[in-house]
Amino acid sequence: MKLRSNLKILAIASVVVAAGAASYLIAADHIDAPAVTGTGSDITDFYIFQSPSNASNMVFVVNVQGLLAPAATAAASFDEEVMIEINIDNSSTKDNMEDLVIQATFDNGMVKVYGPSAPIEKGSNSTLISSSPTEAAITSYGSNPTIGENNGIKVFAGPRDDPFFFDLNQFKAIIGGTATSFNNPGTDTFAGTNVLSIVVEVPKSMLGSGSINAWATTNREL
Repeated sequence: MKLRSNLKILAIASVVVAAGAASYLIAADHIDAPAVTGTGSDITDFYIFQSPSNASNMVFVVNVQGLLAPAATAAASFDEEVMIEINIDNSSTKDNMEDLVIQATFDNGMVKVYGPSAPIEKGSNSTLISSSPTEAAITSYGSNPTIGENNGIKVFAGPRDDPFFFDLNQFKAIIGGTATSFNNPGTDTFAGTNVLSIVVEVPKSMLGSGSINAWATTNREL
């Protein structure tokens, strides 16, 4: 299955893959991509951090479809025509080309996660890695989420409170010239809204050594 990338969020820093390292990375991109805003293709946040319960694991989080009302989120589900891909550059040259990918597909209330594995192709197109998948079936997106685990990899998919704090009104005031800085603590525009999250916890041993660059994409079939 060949897919075309809809949206990328490029990691803004490298993350050290080493036991005991407490590195983390955050990238956010809310409601500023008109072609995909409000759809299952719209990436709102991308996070990477060391597992707080296991220093030998890294956690990748991709959030999509922001600004969901909590009352409507229980019935929300991932777009089955969209594959979410985490791209990992672990080369010594850090050329921002993916050396490993983690792919997630959705079907009838279940998520299947493949990788981390070498990509079949690199760049703006992606091909599903269908051989030797690590699979985790997630059947509940409501108040009792399921965490799947296989081959040392843990997977969660479902709605979560939007974790990103942003004062949109103050930002507009700064851009408009009526304010010069953000308030402390400010007003969280995303408070009370949900996102759909895919969370994958992976042993660091599967990611190579040294540091990695990473970014997330959503992809639709060509």
